[in-house]
Amino acid sequence: MDQKNIIEDNGQREIEFDAKIASGKTIEPKDWMPERYRKQLLRMMSQHAHSEVIGMLPEGNWITRAPSLARKAILIAKVQDEAGHGLYIYSGAETLGMNRSEMNELLMSGKAKYSSIFNYPTLSWADMGAIGWLVDGAAIVNQTVLAKCSYGPYARAMIRICKEENFHNKQGYQIMAYLMRGTDEQKAMAQDAMNRFWWPTLMMFGPSDKNSPNSGDLLKWKVKLNTNDDLRQRFVDRTIPQAETIGLTIPDKDLTWNSETRHYDFGEIDWAEFNEVISGNGPCNKMRLKQRNDAHKNGQWVRDAATAYSSKRAKVA
Repeated sequence: MDQKNIIEDNGQREIEFDAKIASGKTIEPKDWMPERYRKQLLRMMSQHAHSEVIGMLPEGNWITRAPSLARKAILIAKVQDEAGHGLYIYSGAETLGMNRSEMNELLMSGKAKYSSIFNYPTLSWADMGAIGWLVDGAAIVNQTVLAKCSYGPYARAMIRICKEENFHNKQGYQIMAYLMRGTDEQKAMAQDAMNRFWWPTLMMFGPSDKNSPNSGDLLKWKVKLNTNDDLRQRFVDRTIPQAETIGLTIPDKDLTWNSETRHYDFGEIDWAEFNEVISGNGPCNKMRLKQRNDAHKNGQWVRDAATAYSSKRAKVA
């Protein structure tokens, strides 16, 4: 087939692909897809998987310092869940033509991005509550929509992940609620965590719609079903009443209820800070990448042992 016929064939396939998306059908790995669709999905899914893995680090920092055996067990289980989430999404991303080792190399070299929220430090036990309630709450808002996205492996991975994230969200909110019923020092700890995590959590939804270079294609292909700003607003609307119920103050002097729109109006995000963090200049960017690289290096003996065992089994068979 000459170049002209290839272009015409791909053009017809893209028309059929767009019609399939428009009709609400799911795209599966063996289906034809435009290269732009594959690359955007791979970027988005690998970034999501990296976020789950890097997200284990700030919480893992508190496993040995959890205030009770029960809290320790819960936090260990939560960190294990995040590892599983990364596995599900990496497996889904591999169906797009890049293996897990390549994705990990991009992460450890600093070339691949992950969620900006994990480049902030966890300074107190209350931060475990803030992460579970705010950060996982924001993830739920985003991921329940992804469970209906056009790419089958990604959508199916989100179903189980969302169920587990709901447990994480409730656990985090419980920590904050208990602290707000405690001593003045405990209340101050919870409020401090809220003050530090509120704005970075809002940044998790990505740049504003007017500055989001990838949203157009992702919305067209129904990988994303809502814009960044729409999801951010949904998170704010559901979280403010929860904060008020337990007595926490939102650190936003511009926050008001808009009776006409039936939504909360809130202040402007510090986009300069957001751009600094995603560019690698956040409080913990370098530390997180070093921790990930160290963990990979220290786990080499496990990979070597697994490879040797697999080779031995193959010879026996």
